[in-house]
Amino acid sequence: MSELFAKLAFYPTLLYTITMSKFRGRPWYTRIDDTVILGALPLKHIARQLIEDENVKGLVTMNQKHETKQLIYTTEEWQKLGVQQLWTSVVDFVGTPDSTQLQQALDFIQYHKERGNSVYVHCKAGRTRSTTVVACYLIQTNHWSPEKAVAFIKMRRPHIVLMNVHWKCIQQFYDRSR
Repeated sequence: MSELFAKLAFYPTLLYTITMSKFRGRPWYTRIDDTVILGALPLKHIARQLIEDENVKGLVTMNQKHETKQLIYTTEEWQKLGVQQLWTSVVDFVGTPDSTQLQQALDFIQYHKERGNSVYVHCKAGRTRSTTVVACYLIQTNHWSPEKAVAFIKMRRPHIVLMNVHWKCIQQFYDRSR
């Protein structure tokens, strides 16, 4: 799968995500712990709920620009709502954050954790790219193995999907952090 495929598949797979949420009861987002919420694109109509009900003050965006145009607030709009955004451009399906991007995301989450804020970590569907970051967060925070971190997420958000490339990224993070 290439970046071109990811672009072509974006709207059909977003429609699938919306359909699964509306008609199959799949949650748009899932609280993982006191700090982290793992979810799909924080569409504009969901933003207020995240801020008011979930205390979201940080947003880790794991999307390419074409995935967010007109669907979610811009960085400036999030700022006006009191939410700080960290943008990490990662290709859908086959992409993972590089080690620098991953560490920036983890530092960002830790910054907000220390202040008692919630952080919404998302990609398009909250199943792969964002799950990779959240698994690494759990490994770092709780000193868990990759398997335990992913199992913990899967108990809360059963529809996550990690491919070999995501597992490899998580394992490499684990090996570096030991």
